[in-house]
Amino acid sequence: MPRKKRKINLKSSFFSYLTVAIGAFIIAAGFVLFITPYKIVPGGIYGVSIIIHYLTKGLFSFAPEGLPVGTMGMILDIPITLIGIRILGARFGVKNIFGLVLTAIFIDTLTYFWGYIPLVQNDALLSSIFGGVMFGFGIGLIFKTKGATGGTDTIAMIITKYTRMPLGQLLIYVDSVVVLMGLLAFRDWKIPLYSWIVIFITGKVIDAVMQGFSYDKTVFIISEKYEEIRDVILLDLDRGGTYFLAEGMYEGKPKKVIYTNITRRELATLIGAIKEIDPDAFLSVIDANEIIGHGFKPIREN
Repeated sequence: MPRKKRKINLKSSFFSYLTVAIGAFIIAAGFVLFITPYKIVPGGIYGVSIIIHYLTKGLFSFAPEGLPVGTMGMILDIPITLIGIRILGARFGVKNIFGLVLTAIFIDTLTYFWGYIPLVQNDALLSSIFGGVMFGFGIGLIFKTKGATGGTDTIAMIITKYTRMPLGQLLIYVDSVVVLMGLLAFRDWKIPLYSWIVIFITGKVIDAVMQGFSYDKTVFIISEKYEEIRDVILLDLDRGGTYFLAEGMYEGKPKKVIYTNITRRELATLIGAIKEIDPDAFLSVIDANEIIGHGFKPIREN
């Protein structure tokens, strides 16, 4: 039995580190293809690295284009990572170091082969949008594994540990400080404006990735014919549900409220059935970001 448990843990760890590697590559591609060529400073340690890269252009013979963004980011990340290990634990540190080292390597490697030519030329706005989407998706994947890419990601995770504030929202606050550094360095108002677009989109995409993309619905139903509606849910949709005992505010009469979770396709079937059973029924339909449990996403996947 212990041998089997060890095998499961190794498999889980493998996919966890593979996810970190994929996330790091997506982040690096976002920098090289969309962000760095336009001098956009999207917060974070790598935002600081971009500033250093352009300010050191022509200063060193071994780096005539400026100090490498990836290498500088990794150097700046070291003290922050040590603090993160102390507060968040050694397991966090291993995965964090893995993520930040891969991100730095991917950035400098892609830059070596691609150069500093933007994928979308003469369109900083479109580059900001796609850069933000790639950052958010890559960082979100890494956060899902309880890891981080270092820098302000680590700072945000530390703050989240004590405040429970959303990670995406925290990144917006922390990274805005770095954006102001970009304004002082490049003295161009367009740079912080584009940078805040990147930060905003990144934060939203991170939260979307972590909460999950779902078209499932949570439905509350109030009807005098709750038993017939229950049969539709149990027999026709093959779903479960829960009764809540409630009291109407207007007449003060007891009522039974049906609570159930269904897919978007099943919602149309349910509404059609309720329309025939009780046209006076009251429904409240809510978008469910994520439903975990029998019939939906297995809890072991989280």
